[in-house]
Amino acid sequence: MQIFRHEVAGETITVRVPEDADDLEQFRKWLSRARLRGPVAVDTETTGLDVFSPTFRLRTVQFGDTRDAWVILYERGGYHASYARDALLRCREILIHNSAYDWLVIEQCAGIPFDDLAPYTTDTRILAALCDPRQPQEGGIGTALKPLSAKWIDPAAPDTQGGLTKVFNSLGFTKETGWANIPLTHPTFLLYAGLDVILTARLAPVLRRELGRLGVRPELVAYEHEIARLCATMQRTGLLVDQDYAAPLARRLAEETEKYSTVAARYGVTKVGSAGQVADALGGMGETLTERTGSGALKVDKQVLLPLADLDRDWQRIGAREPNPLAYAVLRAKRASKWGVTYAERFMSKLDAGGRLHSTISPLAARTGRMSVTDGLHQLPSSDHVIRRAILAEPGHVMVSVDFQAIEMRVLAALANIKAMKSGFISGGEKFDIHAYTARLIKGDAATPKDRKVFKGAGFGKVYGGGIKTIARQTGATEAEIAQAVVAYDRAFPEIKRASARWQREAFQNGMVFVSATGRRLPLDRDRTYAVVNYACQSVARDVLGQAMLNVESAGLLEFCRLPIHDELLASVPARDAEEIAREFKRCMTWSLYGVPIEADAEIGGRSWGSLYGADF
Repeated sequence: MQIFRHEVAGETITVRVPEDADDLEQFRKWLSRARLRGPVAVDTETTGLDVFSPTFRLRTVQFGDTRDAWVILYERGGYHASYARDALLRCREILIHNSAYDWLVIEQCAGIPFDDLAPYTTDTRILAALCDPRQPQEGGIGTALKPLSAKWIDPAAPDTQGGLTKVFNSLGFTKETGWANIPLTHPTFLLYAGLDVILTARLAPVLRRELGRLGVRPELVAYEHEIARLCATMQRTGLLVDQDYAAPLARRLAEETEKYSTVAARYGVTKVGSAGQVADALGGMGETLTERTGSGALKVDKQVLLPLADLDRDWQRIGAREPNPLAYAVLRAKRASKWGVTYAERFMSKLDAGGRLHSTISPLAARTGRMSVTDGLHQLPSSDHVIRRAILAEPGHVMVSVDFQAIEMRVLAALANIKAMKSGFISGGEKFDIHAYTARLIKGDAATPKDRKVFKGAGFGKVYGGGIKTIARQTGATEAEIAQAVVAYDRAFPEIKRASARWQREAFQNGMVFVSATGRRLPLDRDRTYAVVNYACQSVARDVLGQAMLNVESAGLLEFCRLPIHDELLASVPARDAEEIAREFKRCMTWSLYGVPIEADAEIGGRSWGSLYGADF
């Protein structure tokens, strides 16, 4: 038996590492006593983060309470692996920090379905996010174990990642390769493995008390654990990748990058990623650039270049000016390069043995609780089919997308009780267009498609906090036109300003924290209190999607789900039953929110995700 001792918050804790059958029997006896006293913290050490890689291995499984930790050398197999699996099945109250990852590890490597562990798991990372959802760059603590432990348990809590990185380097490994190659019995590796479960065990009751002090409802805590389970289920299923399409696509995008980089070079831009070169060249072509970065340099990011190329956010022609050829070339070169590396090449490099991509779905990625998906799938342009064409439904299946209709505006109408807007949603029917309705409400029957676009921009400006300059850039309208539209919007829907003022007052009275309609705590920045409208709407829109996911599971449709993307659920369904299943998905995503009908559209495509966006397969 290897034994390590360390001090946490002035108390001596013990980390034990069983080496033979007798040691493992001592562990079994400890576990029998510990699980009667309360929850047991669980953690794993692995060879990396890509759980579904063919070379991925589970190295150790840790169990612990507030004073004792046991590190089981799972990689040795035999009795070590057997005792670890038995212990996992015997625990009926489990604490894990970032449970989705460890659930998937345990299922993939130890053969225990995470559905057997999820009902008994409390995730301390979820508890921390519900106390304060801000990341360090936003002024919060974040949800990583070390900073949380330093705040709530012991300011001197060891930095396991930093300490181990130094050990990796001393052994000739990098941060990435060290996890797989550090000797299994290295003292620092084992001590830190054990400390993580002790810190998790100590963190859980502290965070529970803090949630109680803050008045966070237990129902919200339970709800977030359910959403984490649903996201992990979709991650486990993964996305089938068309390798015969993705590999040639990567080559084609590389050629496109070269083509448009050559065009840019004709205007003196030898590196399309050089903001200085691009700014100088555009200035030489007579373009006026006014926006600057924090360091004072002229901005030439996508938001600046798109209007110069006469393109909107979806890369569609605006018709407001003659496109600048350099701006267009830089945009195309950078997009092709990004798509080739971020999507096509990554898809091919991250496939499991069955040709699937298992993107991580983070259910609490943003301050508002909005979800995100790795591998760039959350940043795809809304109208693009090129990358989406690489993602396939199962054989004999077709892709179905179920998307909420104008969810942000519906939530805004519901939360702010905007009478005219609610009336439109209630009486407008399934195909109701809130932006055309707004244009007609303000401009009369003579409202044009351009009016619709302008008032759509004004509406999203209310929800997302975009200024007049930003809206003008996105719509192609002049700043004067947008300023007039915003004034008209406020006259048509005065409840928005009143709600914003009321919500800001509530936040001021609550220590600069706004509490959402679902009970989520949303800290405001003092210099951006106007963002309260965005936070209020975005957080409830996210919870509307979460409730829809729970409804989908209750209807027996979870097996078909592949991704939650923004306000959409993507599914792979049997072609012969597609219409019936699509109707059921739509039913699961339709209800009333404070009198406003929440509606969804279900679109049936072909074999690829891209077929829903114009691809021919």
